[in-house]
Amino acid sequence: IRMTKAKTDKEAAERVKQAEAMDAAIKARFAAMENDPVLRRKREARELRDRFDIGFVDSEYYPRVMRLLKQVAAEKRLRPEDVVWLSTEASDCWTDRLQQAWHCLEAAALSEEWKRTGDVWAAVNASGHWRKADQPETALEVTAAALAKTGLDSKPRSALSTTRGGAMRDIGRLADAKALGLDAHTLTPADFRPCTLLGAVSMTLGGLAGGHDWYKKAEERGAERRAIDQDLRSLLVRSSSEAQERICAFLLTQDPERFGWLRSWGRNSRADGRS
Repeated sequence: IRMTKAKTDKEAAERVKQAEAMDAAIKARFAAMENDPVLRRKREARELRDRFDIGFVDSEYYPRVMRLLKQVAAEKRLRPEDVVWLSTEASDCWTDRLQQAWHCLEAAALSEEWKRTGDVWAAVNASGHWRKADQPETALEVTAAALAKTGLDSKPRSALSTTRGGAMRDIGRLADAKALGLDAHTLTPADFRPCTLLGAVSMTLGGLAGGHDWYKKAEERGAERRAIDQDLRSLLVRSSSEAQERICAFLLTQDPERFGWLRSWGRNSRADGRS
């Protein structure tokens, strides 16, 4: 019995040694992989793509895409031609997450430019980028400081009021958004931008006829129909299903041909609701 027990103990000890040796070999293998420059570059590239929610990248575009991703990750602004290329040629890589990161970089740079130079147009553009970066509160800070500047002409004051009104709309302060839109329209009655803001705010508040009138004024003043439709899509996405149905039904009664695309919107919305 004692011999059997000794043999069993010896075998158990051997198994422990083997397990420890295997564990050490695995750790050594992973350590070697960590230090392998090729594998490290592949891992870093994958992590970078994951950070910006980018999947497969065409081999033709890969070098340029990765260079631009590294640039954004390092908080360096992109050249305008690189942004155009990403949003057109490599559009699959121009993800929402990458766009948001880019808007943050632009917003920060333009905010710094506004502080350094006092150029109110830098503040206007910074506000637009802060909003698209989902930081409307920062847009409100920038526009408040810019509007406090004395001696502003009507055009920059109108632009500041319009983008500030958009930020107010983003955070649900619709009465303030409407007041700013009306101020902007009074300052520059020929500009379509305040009209677009007022169209969206009026419809959100339930004034469908008034909102429709403001959108018509925007189009009469030069707003592209495609841009207005995109604004309406954004409005519908923000709205409840009941509000979506009311808005779609109203616009289709006003102009069935002009707003025919809303019929498919209604079907898609109901299908999404069932899924």
